Amino acid sequence: GAPGNNDTSPTPCGQRCAAIALLNGRLSPSRLSCRPAQAQRGPGQRRLCEPVLQLFDRQYSEELGPLWTTAREVLCQPQCWQYAVMLNRFCASAELQPRLRALGYSGLLPPASSPLRCFVHPAPLRLPSQRHRPGQLKPYFLLNAASLLPVLALGAADGESVLDLCSAPGGKAVAVMQSATPGLLLCNEWDGRRWKWLAETLESFIPARFSHAVQVSNRDGRVFGRIAEGLYDKVLVDAPCSNDRSWLFCPGPDRGAERIRGREALPELQTQLLRSAVAALRPGGALVYSTCTLSRAENGAVVEALLRSCPSLQLEDLGGLADSLAQHFTFAPPAGPGLLVVPDAGRTWGPMFVAKMRKLR
Repeated sequence: GAPGNNDTSPTPCGQRCAAIALLNGRLSPSRLSCRPAQAQRGPGQRRLCEPVLQLFDRQYSEELGPLWTTAREVLCQPQCWQYAVMLNRFCASAELQPRLRALGYSGLLPPASSPLRCFVHPAPLRLPSQRHRPGQLKPYFLLNAASLLPVLALGAADGESVLDLCSAPGGKAVAVMQSATPGLLLCNEWDGRRWKWLAETLESFIPARFSHAVQVSNRDGRVFGRIAEGLYDKVLVDAPCSNDRSWLFCPGPDRGAERIRGREALPELQTQLLRSAVAALRPGGALVYSTCTLSRAENGAVVEALLRSCPSLQLEDLGGLADSLAQHFTFAPPAGPGLLVVPDAGRTWGPMFVAKMRKLR
């Protein structure tokens, strides 16, 4: 998924120190700039995985055309990536929001549109990450702003039953709880290591008094259609995918080649997870599918295949959501179901694909 508070990727020291200086009022946001990739040196420097980059060049230049030229430049320069700040309504201090505005941050969403409070900055600024401390809530969550699109599309409401089928590392579950108070939010993660990461994230942002409503499970997502048939009002499938940002910097060509070999199997896994999600939905319920890849085979093609095999599903229009965020995100021209956010100069959010469907019966 997108980078967040629990992201372990290296952060350039200058970027981190600048963020701390900004919070302490010792640096003007206007002094922040993005340096070329070659200018970054030291042990924290990321190295591009050439086999993955070559694959992306072949595929995305064909699928995205000129959009890939800019997206490639952004994705290959992590020191230029922007980080949004999502406030935690359960513990954010009264001083944090005006302080962010004074530093040049602005709200991603109109206040009347959602209780969720997220702030973005035009510079590639990353505020300090906060360590997990058991029993202590964190005041903000760092994330790729485009990763909120699936949550906004889902539109969870108070009292509803919500299933987050592939929940780790937990940023979208945290965002759901900033937007509403579901009667049940089941956060599922099959991978054992990521499941522990998910539990830690939820503990860091959601008060213990919600433990009855916010639950964590460790199951294969493909079984929910059988064990929880028709139980949920909303299901989010933020599926395992060829995470473009992460894959470009995977450790070494051998690891890159391994991921490339396994890539062809991802659409089938994604389809299986979606079919399980459809079965777990009640009639009238909503399903949101998302990935953090630009790959058409894992995005629109998966949704089209699902719609062909599930006549009870109806694709929902997300044009209004795209219009409301057009000043912040660069969307690819419509070329099938769903929305695709493409990283762009000065708007480095994404990749993020999202599609919404309704179960009619």
